[in-house]
Amino acid sequence: MLDRRQTLSLLGLSWTGTAALAEPAAPGQVPELSKARLGTAVAEGWRHQTLPTVEHTNDFAIVADESLHVLKVHSSSSASSWVARVDIDSAQKPLLQWRWKVSKSLAGSDMRTKQGDDYAARLYVLFDLPPERLSLADRLRIQAARLLSGAVIPAAAICYVWGHAQAVGSSAWNPYTDRVRMRVIDSGDALAMQWRSVQRNVRADWAEAFGGEVPRIRGIAIGSDTDNTLDSVDTWFGDVRFMPAA
Repeated sequence: MLDRRQTLSLLGLSWTGTAALAEPAAPGQVPELSKARLGTAVAEGWRHQTLPTVEHTNDFAIVADESLHVLKVHSSSSASSWVARVDIDSAQKPLLQWRWKVSKSLAGSDMRTKQGDDYAARLYVLFDLPPERLSLADRLRIQAARLLSGAVIPAAAICYVWGHAQAVGSSAWNPYTDRVRMRVIDSGDALAMQWRSVQRNVRADWAEAFGGEVPRIRGIAIGSDTDNTLDSVDTWFGDVRFMPAA
């Protein structure tokens, strides 16, 4: 059986029930935050994913920033995500692009420890990994989490984070589960309160983390978490896009 935080790590990437989350956006697309109405609590195409044993959830709202509509997340001793179901073939669109900004990094954030598994900003890419590519132990763990939650839980994910203890470019397995590969995109406070534009080759990151054929991408999750460190942070996200290689 998964321990509490392993289960939460997986639940944080899940969607519960077909009615809970809209069908995927058009193939190859992520619902655009920039088109959501100001003040929207949950933008069209997204769902607020809470964690059943985390007492406090993040506050989400669409706000105006530099004349654009963006998502603002306020996290205070809390954790939750916005999740969008997508259907993306990374062979056609391998480049993942997004913008984010944070008020600060989390001093206690450290991917080496379970207590440090908090991040000022995080973006998950969720993959539809066939069961036959999982070990028996992994299949049993994921089945247990699905039975516990009633949720559709992805079998593998890459999580891009704004960290603190590790340098930009660092990567490691999540301290609670080896089904989630963590990768530090920004770190520390030097760039706090500045919009950062990011581009990642998801196929290359998959190869480094898991190897083998790259599965279809079935979900995107964005948010921040401060429930371990009991810290607080404001985080902003612009649109998330998948693009063809140049």
